[in-house]
Amino acid sequence: MNETGLYVHWPYCAHVCPYCDFNVYRARGNDYTPLLDAIVRDIEAHRGRLGRRELVSVFLGGGTPSLLSGAQVARLIDAANRAFGLALECEITLEANPEDAPRFAEHAAAGVNRFSIGAQAFDDAALKALGRWHDAAAGRGAIEAAAATGQRVSLDLIYAREAQSIDAWRAELREALTLPVEHVSLYQLTIEPKTAFARRFARGKLTLQDVEAVADFYEVTQEACEAAGFPAYEISNHARAPAARARHNMLYWRSQDWIGVGPGAHGRITHAGARLATEAQRRPGDYVDAVREHGIGWANEARLSGEEIADEMLIMGLRIKEGLDLDCLAWLRGRAIKPETLGWLESLGLLHQRERRIRLTARGRMLANKIATELAV
Repeated sequence: MNETGLYVHWPYCAHVCPYCDFNVYRARGNDYTPLLDAIVRDIEAHRGRLGRRELVSVFLGGGTPSLLSGAQVARLIDAANRAFGLALECEITLEANPEDAPRFAEHAAAGVNRFSIGAQAFDDAALKALGRWHDAAAGRGAIEAAAATGQRVSLDLIYAREAQSIDAWRAELREALTLPVEHVSLYQLTIEPKTAFARRFARGKLTLQDVEAVADFYEVTQEACEAAGFPAYEISNHARAPAARARHNMLYWRSQDWIGVGPGAHGRITHAGARLATEAQRRPGDYVDAVREHGIGWANEARLSGEEIADEMLIMGLRIKEGLDLDCLAWLRGRAIKPETLGWLESLGLLHQRERRIRLTARGRMLANKIATELAV
């Protein structure tokens, strides 16, 4: 069954982190009302075009949507409910910075039932190097504050940081897994183009862990999470139980539908027999103008071919533990994946096949994108 979620991109941050390549802008005393008005109108316009389809998730991402007040968050959730209707157990996630913990109770009262806390590290020196404004104690306090609301809590951490040792990461992760969270997203530090870190790296002012070290970090991460009762269900994501898995992100990984609103938001929508890829205007001012002039914030919309749908399904679906349906991929592509390629990858211990599904092995997950490229040929 195809399910639908809503992604709302809030582009403002108190400051822009040096590793971040998302569509974000520094908040400088902005009046948020014009952008909130535009997002609400955009949601309503999508309802007019797509018809009513119940939402299984609403994800307020960014940027830093925890900068918003409870009343502002409630307005966005209410707009989604009025336009589409929220499923009985709709997951409503708010990405949040630790500095905004004093607002968590009002966010929960507004309808947020899942907090995704961007702690990123529990080491003060590392947090400073990452350009974060909070310290480790504030990160712990934010998790406690989110848990005190009675809602689900997820935690983001970055590993394989500059000069970080395996032992230090093992201790940091062990501490994190004792906190009142039921989901953790654990990401390797990567250098993204056009970021402050990329410029620093180009000048030789920043060094990365080598490939072998990164593999060691990944293996330690999997072992520690498994031992603590947080098995991996996706390459970078771990949950105490299936109910704690990120329902919204599962829409992405399973190639289901999500409506994207807000500056720079992407969407994938099945409508009138086609799968559409949408992208909103990136700059907040352009987005507001587009909604004012056209009723909707899209910069462009494209109809995806079966091959393009299959390629996205490969890239995203290989990331999750449940894997992919070979027959579905063959139907979309108009041809089956080459048996010799599947056999070769299986002989290398990178994937396995069972009942016409393919799944990556633990070793294969570290090479997911390369494997997807091989399978797409």
